[in-house]
Formats: sequence, structure tokens, C-alpha cells
Amino acid sequence: MVDEKALRGEIKQLIVSTLHLEGTDAASIGDDQQLFGGGLGLDSVDALELMVAIEKAYSIHIEADDVDRAAFRSATTLARLVASQLEQAPPTNP
Repeated sequence: MVDEKALRGEIKQLIVSTLHLEGTDAASIGDDQQLFGGGLGLDSVDALELMVAIEKAYSIHIEADDVDRAAFRSATTLARLVASQLEQAPPTNP
């Protein structure tokens, strides 16, 4: 089982570092704060950059349809998406 609280923190840090959000630190992003529009003000290009960064960081694949959906609404919804992908991934052999 994935620790979603830790995952939210990691995703917030990934948002800040990937998108070079000057003047914003991960701790200042609320768990349920909107990432797009009136929230952090991210746009569709930011969404694609973030999607690629998340895929690389967690070795998962995010369907393009998920980028426009509620899954990318906040750090919480992104953590749920990543957690579900990680839980569905086949186990790796040591």
C-alpha cells in the first residue's frame, strides 16, 4: 500500500522543481489547492511537463486523457492517480 501523504509531499516538490515555480515552495501548496486556473495558475503545457516528470519519477504511464480530468486537479488527486498506478504495477523481481 502506498503512503498517499508522503506521495502528496513528493508530488508537490516535483511540481515546484519541474515547473521552476519561483517564489513557491512545496510546503506552501495546499493538498487540495487547484493546480490550474485560479489555483497555482498552471496551464496545459505545465500539465504535459508535469505528466512526463511524474511518469519518469514513478516509472508509470499516465494516459493523455487523464491530464484533462480531475486527476490533475490538485496534489491530492495526483497522489491518488499515482498510487493507483503503482498499486496496479506488476511486482518487480529483486
